[in-house]
Amino acid sequence: MNKVILIGRLTADPELRQTQSGISSCRFTVAVNRQYADKQTGERQADFIQCIAWRQTAEFVNKYFRKGKMIAVEGQLRNNNYQDRQHPDIMHYTLDMLVEKVEFCGDSNKSGQTAAPAQANAANSTAQAAVQAAQNAGIPTDQVSYGNLSDFEEILSDGDVPF
Repeated sequence: MNKVILIGRLTADPELRQTQSGISSCRFTVAVNRQYADKQTGERQADFIQCIAWRQTAEFVNKYFRKGKMIAVEGQLRNNNYQDRQHPDIMHYTLDMLVEKVEFCGDSNKSGQTAAPAQANAANSTAQAAVQAAQNAGIPTDQVSYGNLSDFEEILSDGDVPF
């Protein structure tokens, strides 16, 4: 069985590309902390895993994730062997993760990025609950405070949700 789940931070903004036939692909690197710190320096080591996502998953990663953002990825490991173009006698060996699923995890929206649709739905249901509570208490709804919703985007239909 070839199943891998990683949780880490993106080391750079994802790179979205299109094949000649119009299929989206996205390459990104996830820095995953090792469980234990180095005994001599006390620093925690990290592994840097190359990941590639395709189609809607690629577009989702490119839209909602940026450098430094926590990400959870699930997929399979693939080894890619190829010969060096300039030196045909040299073979390169890489191990990449073929991403099947992506999820938000970890930190909140600290860098001012656009909030995810799931977060927007949660904020909308909280706002609706506040309006309902105000109406039940006899308070006019124009006096109800919703907080700062400027980071959230409105989703008009289920077709707009990227997952």
